[in-house]
Parts: sequence; structure tokens; C-alpha cells
Amino acid sequence: MRAFVNGSNIYYAVAGDTHALPVVFVHGFPFSHQIWRAQMEAAAAAGFRAVAYDVRGHGMSDVGDGQYTIESHVDDLFALMDHLRITRAVVAGLSMGGYITLRAIEREPARFAGVVLCDTRSEADTDEARVRRAASVKAVKAEGSAAYAEGYVRQMFAPGTFTDNPGPVETIRSIIAGTPPLGIAGTLIALAARTDTTRSLAAITVPALILVGDQDTVTPLTSAQTLHAGIRGSELHVVPGAAHLTTMENPAFVSEKLVAFLRRIPAGS
Repeated sequence: MRAFVNGSNIYYAVAGDTHALPVVFVHGFPFSHQIWRAQMEAAAAAGFRAVAYDVRGHGMSDVGDGQYTIESHVDDLFALMDHLRITRAVVAGLSMGGYITLRAIEREPARFAGVVLCDTRSEADTDEARVRRAASVKAVKAEGSAAYAEGYVRQMFAPGTFTDNPGPVETIRSIIAGTPPLGIAGTLIALAARTDTTRSLAAITVPALILVGDQDTVTPLTSAQTLHAGIRGSELHVVPGAAHLTTMENPAFVSEKLVAFLRRIPAGS
């Protein structure tokens, strides 16, 4: 389905009870809502309302002018929630989705019943990371998305995934290859320009679940520990046999922890 919000069509998928507690899933860069498929199914089966969408410039959402910021991605999240008449939700974000989630709860905490932060961090990019993103913008414009995908997938998965569970690798390679270079380039610039949300972690008072792959080198355990230390009462789980794409590398573990967490959200939240 598509919602026309903020001048663009945003693709979204829904499952579960429309009257139940909503869970909105926000994917990472440069993926699509498909990374949350197992968790959407698990949440819906457990009686929750699951919504996953393609961030502008990704998947089946419009690319637009390619001029994005994390702020505009937060605007899209809230506009989609308004379109679906969701006043308050648990928002789950992986990697870039976590950046969007953390900035969103910083801006409008009353819209959150809980947060799930997967393989993400609160810190802004270092100068070195910004330089690397600038080089990636240049490369994807010159070589295209398929070439970009080949290098990118090597960072995303644990070594064992490539040999023992290659399906997710091929899925992500295909998703990235199908993402317009303008969408990738625009998002890289948005990621480089994002704000640091570390100091606002202490203001998060809703239940928080933090997950990180035991082999994640992109947003490692130390990043998850910073989140855990900053958000009072949060729970942290290390996902075995996974790197950065925990939702696909060990979907059963992530789904189990997610559903257990959702069931602990107070009724009426």
C-alpha cells in the first residue's frame, strides 16, 4: 500500500490486529521494509498491529529530489503514523532506522509507547566517517547501485552467514542493486549530517529493547552498551551468530525477544 505524505508516495505493509498496540518498523540503509519480514509476522501472530515501510529513496517509496535529512525522514515517519491514525506506537529501528527512531523520540516523546533499537548508535558520524560517506556518494554515482551492493554486503553479515545462510545475503544484494543511486547518495549525505542524540537518551522513559549482533563491526557492542547505559531501565541482548543484519541472520532470536518485550508494554500504552 502507499500513502501520499509530505509530497511523496511512501510504501508500507501492514499485518495483525488494527485495534492492537501498533509496532512501526524502520529499516536500515540502504535496505527496505523486507528486513523486518520475520518480526512483522511474529508481532502480528502475537496479536499486535505491525507496520513496516520503505524510507523515502528506498524500496518502493518515491525517490523525489534526493535531498534528504534525518529530520525529513522523521517527518515522514510521523506523517505515515498520522495517515494510519496511529497516535502512539512502539517504534523499532535498525541502524539508520535507529537514528530516525532516536531523533523522533527526542522530538515527540509522547508518540512513543516503547522503542526497539537494533544494531544502531546514538553518536553522530566522526569526521573520518563523513569522508568515507562522501567517497561512497562519488562511487555510487559513477559506478551504480549494483557495484555499490557488492562491496556493501561484505560489511553487513557475519562470515558464517555467507556459507551457511546465503539467502539473506542475496536478498540484501538485490535490494541494494535495485535502489536508485540518487536514493543512496541522498541518504549517505543525510547520515553524515545527522545530529548526536546521546545526551537525550536519559530523557527516554518508555520501555526500551536494545539488540546487537555478536559480530557486528558497523555498530558494535560498545555502541549498544552506550544506549543501554543511557536509557534507564532498558534491556540489552546480544544476538548470536549475527553481524549487522540481526533481523535476517537470526530472525528467531530477534523475534522472540521482540514479542516478549511487546507483551511487557503496559496495556493502554
